[in-house]
Amino acid sequence: MGTAALLVVGGVAPAQAAERAAQPEGTTWTADLGAGEASGVTTSGGTVGLQGAGAYSAPREGGMTEGGAEPAGAVPTGLLTLAPQNLAVPTSRVSSAVDGDLPPGTSASVDVRGMRANGSWTEWIPAAPTDPRTGSVTLPEATREVQGRLVLTGTGTVAPTVRSVQLTAAPYRGTEGGADLGEALPFSANVFATREGLVGGTTSNGHVITDRDHFVALPSRRALSPRDTSDYSVRVCAPNGKCAIAPVWDVGPWNTRDDYWNPGPQRQNWGDLPQGVPQAQAAFRNGYNGGNDQFGRKLVNPAGIDLADGVFWDALGLKDNSQVQVDYLWTGSLTLSEVVTQGTLGIANIRSAPSMDAPIVGVAANSSKVPVQCRSGSWLQIGDKQFMRGAVLPKATNVAACPAP
Repeated sequence: MGTAALLVVGGVAPAQAAERAAQPEGTTWTADLGAGEASGVTTSGGTVGLQGAGAYSAPREGGMTEGGAEPAGAVPTGLLTLAPQNLAVPTSRVSSAVDGDLPPGTSASVDVRGMRANGSWTEWIPAAPTDPRTGSVTLPEATREVQGRLVLTGTGTVAPTVRSVQLTAAPYRGTEGGADLGEALPFSANVFATREGLVGGTTSNGHVITDRDHFVALPSRRALSPRDTSDYSVRVCAPNGKCAIAPVWDVGPWNTRDDYWNPGPQRQNWGDLPQGVPQAQAAFRNGYNGGNDQFGRKLVNPAGIDLADGVFWDALGLKDNSQVQVDYLWTGSLTLSEVVTQGTLGIANIRSAPSMDAPIVGVAANSSKVPVQCRSGSWLQIGDKQFMRGAVLPKATNVAACPAP
């Protein structure tokens, strides 16, 4: 037996050993807390704390008991979205370490997301805690750009203070993450929609709600867009045939840990429910969880999405709460392009055919992101019998021509 063969039998071939030795063990960086996008938190003197009135109410990570007393499980929660980090080596696993003061009953954790091959972000994935100050996230695919989001929770009387957040991206080994979505369409579900209203209030991402606003709320922060962005958008279609595309800017209704558009093994809570069935729907209609939400409140409707007034009244023409069809656009593999509108209305029309004479079948909110399928002259197709002028999608370049009718 030759020398090379002996080395292989004993462990790793020389070429493989050299390759592994040349790979870095990981990229570590300390987040700039002062440059983060704050919602419900304050940054002062290099530390981050809860804002109090600006924080939204949510269950403590890992600390919610299903069916408990009314808002006893709800805690003030604040978010600090950190700057994205570009990496020299792909990763699918990111660990985090938080340094600060965590009084009993408070917490500080990190959500992580990665840039996908199609140019959109994965969902935010809460770090699985290894202890109260550290955690780890496995992304669904390898990436060279990651972003963290600091999540603080208090008790109402005491709050955490964070001095630093350190993240480490392990080099991708080809053994975890890396899922290939192929040419997947966005997941779609038929759910009950309610009107959010609350004009003048503040959403979970820090947006102040305006009259006839255009956004939606989903019951999980995994798909919460940072303020004034549309990283996560939905297409909502009413029974009357009208559709609206709008960004996800708030968390709710009812629950805050129910990413029901994800399959059971991936779903944060209630993985025993069918994909596409909100916990509120199962509780209200079938008595799931004793008919209660995660806070122990008795459900009075089966809502799985909240609609801002501009979406509810103007775009969809709804008069009352209703069943709607929702496409969760970030879940597909099609490239998403941002809508850029002119004027004060902040919406762009969607027509049934590539012509200004075609009927208007919906609207897309300014800055929302739509899935571009193909180009028909100066028009872009974004869905079945749904077209938008190329002028309002300026970043949609190199789009293939639509098949001849």
